[in-house]
Amino acid sequence: MHRFFVDRSQISGEVVTISGEDLKHIKNVLRLKEGEEVSICDGEENDYVAVIESIDSQEVLLSIVESFKSKGEAPIKLKLYQGLPKGDKMELIVQKCTELGVSEIVPMATKRAVVKLSDEKKIAKKLERWQKIAEEAAKQSKRGRIPLVDRLVTLKEAVSELGEDELALMLYESERENSLKKALRGYDGKNVSVFVGPEGGFEESEAEMLKAAGAKVVSLGNRILRTETAGLAASAVIMYELGDLGDI
Repeated sequence: MHRFFVDRSQISGEVVTISGEDLKHIKNVLRLKEGEEVSICDGEENDYVAVIESIDSQEVLLSIVESFKSKGEAPIKLKLYQGLPKGDKMELIVQKCTELGVSEIVPMATKRAVVKLSDEKKIAKKLERWQKIAEEAAKQSKRGRIPLVDRLVTLKEAVSELGEDELALMLYESERENSLKKALRGYDGKNVSVFVGPEGGFEESEAEMLKAAGAKVVSLGNRILRTETAGLAASAVIMYELGDLGDI
């Protein structure tokens, strides 16, 4: 069943209205017809089964026949702060982290990042592209919310966002005492943030900044992972240990 995200304002009683790009997709790409069922999500963990009642050049009208709570969201909120990688690696990271259940993916400017985004228009274009990828991945994986990928921050700004009850983890290839598995042991909170450096990793001063803010420095093991692999691996482990990955 094809899935679409809508804003709450598009739902009035038992009627859903779809327009814009999704209208074009329904009408011209999928070529759906009146009477066919689709899956609707309001982005707030509410799912609906709806039947297409009419399609015209302006909108699609659907009637809701069933509603239920989305099962696609984890019991924890996992935020990934990702040091800007080279090329199109960020697209892969956004797509796969969305599938794994990450709540927010925050591109982060660090000292060793090869990519330097300073032009506001370029930043906005990149963020728009990444947010669209998150939306498509959320549809495919039947998420109840679309992860946010809507801002670029510095490491200092990221550190200032950490909450008191939040488990902050920094992946550091030089760490030899504390593992990710050990850091997760006994944590019963609901908010986790993971910091991943770019291809060159974090500078020592950046690591010290994170430590001073209360972040736990952890290792993923004896193998060195690429930046586009590290965040995915950490997210999968965290979702398995604290979330719902591997469970039904």
